[in-house]
Amino acid sequence: MAEKKDGKLVIFSGPSCVGKSPLAKALARLYPELDKTLQPLVLYNSRSARPGETEGVDYYFRSREDIEALRDKDGFIVMDVRGDLQALDLQELSGSLERGDVLFEGNPFVGEVLLDNPALDHVQKLSMFMSPLSQNEILFLKSGEASVSLQDLLTDVMRRKLLRRTRCQKGEISLPDLENIEKRASSAYGELQNAWKFGHVIPNHDGEDSENWDAFYYPLGDARKALEAFVSLLRGDEATGVEEWDRDLLHLYDS
Repeated sequence: MAEKKDGKLVIFSGPSCVGKSPLAKALARLYPELDKTLQPLVLYNSRSARPGETEGVDYYFRSREDIEALRDKDGFIVMDVRGDLQALDLQELSGSLERGDVLFEGNPFVGEVLLDNPALDHVQKLSMFMSPLSQNEILFLKSGEASVSLQDLLTDVMRRKLLRRTRCQKGEISLPDLENIEKRASSAYGELQNAWKFGHVIPNHDGEDSENWDAFYYPLGDARKALEAFVSLLRGDEATGVEEWDRDLLHLYDS
């Protein structure tokens, strides 16, 4: 009898509002059988639940003190994510992997921990990073032909996406909303600097603010290309338009 193999950990990360969430929803809508093979990775989170979020589905919502206390317990990885504390229960993850594949969709800082933490060295992983800029665009912006700061441009790109999404969700934007938008937009450059750690980079200009994801039922434009690439990678097929970034792609820009 063949030895039973555990499932793999699928790590799907990228800057806030780059399009991860609408891709996950499109996967569930258009590829339901494939989506059902992915168990969501549920982390602990110190922040309060947002409208529409469910305890035990999106996160395990606990106080900051409760999650801080997990640092002293075996079997937990505690992470600082943009000021919030998040934690991973290693035993729960192990049990899920025994049943099949597990999907983490979210913050690149958490994605990096899942890739690099020694406690997960034995776990088979498929890692994907969704980027708002392609490698070709980054190389052009570094070439000197464009008299623009790559970091400033990227921050502005993400700021506009986040503003459009927040206006769509809330209508009026408060001062705390603007502060949160600026924090997330400013974080994108640092997140892209570490995209090389992920096995596959999926360029996508249709962020979470784009109607190309669901206004016409079937995704269009880059939204469609990103979804097709994601599906191909999950199936182990060759994926069109997927990039592999060199470690120095953005770091050389800083020198």
